[in-house]
Amino acid sequence: MAGKTSKGGAGKSLVRAALAIHEPPIGYSTTPGALIKTFDFDFNPSQLALSRRAQWKTTPTAAVRDGALPEFMGPQPRELTVDILLDSSDQPGGNSVLKKVEALFSCCEVTQKSIAAKQPSTPWVVFQWGSFSTARFTSYVESVQVTYNLFGTTGVPLRATCQVRLHEIPSKAKGQNPTSGALTAQRVHRVVAGDSLQSLAWREYGDATAWRAIAEANGIDDPSRLAPGTELVMPAGEEVSG
Repeated sequence: MAGKTSKGGAGKSLVRAALAIHEPPIGYSTTPGALIKTFDFDFNPSQLALSRRAQWKTTPTAAVRDGALPEFMGPQPRELTVDILLDSSDQPGGNSVLKKVEALFSCCEVTQKSIAAKQPSTPWVVFQWGSFSTARFTSYVESVQVTYNLFGTTGVPLRATCQVRLHEIPSKAKGQNPTSGALTAQRVHRVVAGDSLQSLAWREYGDATAWRAIAEANGIDDPSRLAPGTELVMPAGEEVSG
């Protein structure tokens, strides 16, 4: 089940990965709610292992000589363990490592909006790393384990190794394109000057009226107030058309 990583990856430079942290959906939806924040980090593993199991059950029967036939009980969700190295040793006066660890720990805490909606839940997250779509799926954070291994003179952590265990939350549509079998992909867009929800919807889906789907996915009440630098989750085309 473990996803093994190493500082000595295959490439010379680290590739940015992200953990998109969302509000849990309201009702019985399997689409993540509004984006809370995007957790960016350098990532370049030498290995990355995913696991998935199918559950079968065999009931022993005395009258069967060679053993009873197994009964298929159903597939199990995917599981992934991501090792994250946080390092701010080049800025000994900062507290970025401390804040990022707190953001990871918050993934195991119930959100205030879910409490208000009377559906208490921890955030839903989506791990994204380049074009590696096999590891991109909606999940919850099962556990976060942190080891601090470098401190500043005031005791502020400057380096930490974090192990985050993700457990898939299956979608009703299995997250696949029926023709290609590819995972449904949500990407994150950083707003620049001149962007509007209508222009983003036209560029992403070829339909300016699809801006409402973007607004709903990001909890935007006033589409006219779109500040540069804001990170927006762009729903997959299948979700918009659906």
